[in-house]
Amino acid sequence: MIDKELCTGCGECLPVCPVRAIVLESEYAEIDEEMCVECGVCYRAKRCPVEAFKQEPDLPWPRIVRRVFSDPNAAHSATTGGWGRGTAEMKSNDVTGRYKRGTVGIAVEVGRPGVGETIRNIEKIAAPFARLGVEFEPLNPLTSLMEDTKKAIFKEDVKNERVLSAIIEFLIEPSRLAEAMAALEESSALATDTVFSVSMINRVNSDGAIPNMEALAKLGYRASPNAKVNLGLGRPKADA
Repeated sequence: MIDKELCTGCGECLPVCPVRAIVLESEYAEIDEEMCVECGVCYRAKRCPVEAFKQEPDLPWPRIVRRVFSDPNAAHSATTGGWGRGTAEMKSNDVTGRYKRGTVGIAVEVGRPGVGETIRNIEKIAAPFARLGVEFEPLNPLTSLMEDTKKAIFKEDVKNERVLSAIIEFLIEPSRLAEAMAALEESSALATDTVFSVSMINRVNSDGAIPNMEALAKLGYRASPNAKVNLGLGRPKADA
């Protein structure tokens, strides 16, 4: 919120907003409620010389969805059953063991600062993967907003909510990697007003080699290998 009794219309806040939701109207700065993703950057940046920005402590449903996905300081919420825009397990597999050898994890991160995306459009992007019959990760916050996880249909009351970014996540068998990439091409054609990045998540072999890289190259895709190792945090119950 912007306190109009304090705002002087100086415009210092305009460059701060990652989705360009702040505009100057008449003598004051205004927030475009439809574009705003409740990320809180304008409040945390402290660029306003008169401290006119205020952050509502509690947002109603379904508006709270925006904050949960877009504000890194948002508290854990039962709204999505988890933290933030995706699951930490993608980067701490050494603890959870979600991604086992012989499986491939796919993560499609939709939206970025400066772009953002609505849940309605994320539904369209997820649809080609649903038609493959994949199981969307149940612990992923985005999946919790789906009314029908088999068809990637989201709850009607959240479809117009806009978030900074969100991650579609599922597991497939390596033999179906080509199908997943074909679905990705279809999703790419639907993502006309946003951007997305894709991760292929593998459990490395005992010799340190990353599986499925050759298969991905044969399909015409070049991957940038990255490793995430959290030392001392534990290990899965079963080394599978």
